[in-house]
Amino acid sequence: QLRVVESGGGLVQPGGSLRLSCAASGFTSDYYTISWFRQAPGKEREGVACISSSSVLTDYADSVKGRFTISRDNAANTVYLQINNVKPEDTGVYYCAAEKLFQYCGLLEVQFNTWGQGTQVTVSS
Repeated sequence: QLRVVESGGGLVQPGGSLRLSCAASGFTSDYYTISWFRQAPGKEREGVACISSSSVLTDYADSVKGRFTISRDNAANTVYLQINNVKPEDTGVYYCAAEKLFQYCGLLEVQFNTWGQGTQVTVSS
């Protein structure tokens, strides 16, 4: 059974940093794409970062470029989302999603069938 589990959320002050993790299991190979989405209070869920199976392709939403970095460790079946210089508007529930795609990176929800339960990120002083 394909599964992804997020961790690393919490309360962080503006300007701070945190790293989210997405642990994948049940995949029989490394050929899967992972994307991070977030849902702010009262807003629709949006894609913020994606990474292809071999890390060749990455993409970011314009709102997070320069502050978010996605990476993956296939040996550990884990994808990371490093968030620097956090802003109050980064507050929300962060989800990772996976799909068995080779060398693909996308930020559309409809492209993914395996979702985690989410991890809460709260940016506040």
